[in-house]
Amino acid sequence: MSDETRSDKGMSDDVTRSDLTPGDVTPGGDVKVPLQPGTLRGADVVEERRGLFGIHGSGDTSGFGGLVRTVAMPGSSARPYGGWFDEVVDVLVEVLEEKEPGLAAKALAAVVVDRDELTLEINREQLVTVFQALRDDQDLRFELSLGVSGVHYPEATGRELRAVYHLTSVTHSRSLRVEVAAPDADPHIPSTVSVYPTNDWHERETWDFFGIIFDGHPSLARIEMPDDWPGHPQRKDYPLGGIEVEYKGATIPSPDTRRSYS
Repeated sequence: MSDETRSDKGMSDDVTRSDLTPGDVTPGGDVKVPLQPGTLRGADVVEERRGLFGIHGSGDTSGFGGLVRTVAMPGSSARPYGGWFDEVVDVLVEVLEEKEPGLAAKALAAVVVDRDELTLEINREQLVTVFQALRDDQDLRFELSLGVSGVHYPEATGRELRAVYHLTSVTHSRSLRVEVAAPDADPHIPSTVSVYPTNDWHERETWDFFGIIFDGHPSLARIEMPDDWPGHPQRKDYPLGGIEVEYKGATIPSPDTRRSYS
């Protein structure tokens, strides 16, 4: 939809955001869509960390073995998000609804604003469609993907693996983060190389280190580790391993063989 059309069908001067209900016209256009995509959820608890450094298996030698701390990511945010964040979410929802009624609710799992940064949590089945909208719509124009990173939260049941994308709009001088979750039991996420070709090697690296399978990737092969390397070494359940180190006549045992103090 053009800028002229959007501005002609926007809110009148005497209507404020607080007057709107989920069925009203969005600030971006005339398509009736919910102003709060997804369901508000609380903090995303990903781990219960024990000890000073969260050591597992080999013992915590810090003397703080009894320390217990819950590690949680921020929950979804309520309206208004602030700044240009509302505009981007509204336009994205509008574009998705134009493609298919109800698609926005299927695609957007959560909108998180934390530390003045916008994160869109997207359901993996709609990832490519969302990326096409973010790249192609003239009011969004996130033309540049800075790559793909992997994260592993073993205790986040059903959402253990995360692929994180950082997108930048050169046109509008904006940046946002997109996060997609997949379970350990089904570590598949659609490849985004068809939308952002620069993600090619980044997806290979994320597969190599975290084991996320990017369906549709033109050549998903290891990029850092040898082809016959067992496992994915940046996963938190990967064995620590190691080799003994000799230093000035003394031998320091490898991390996996050091004794436990707690």
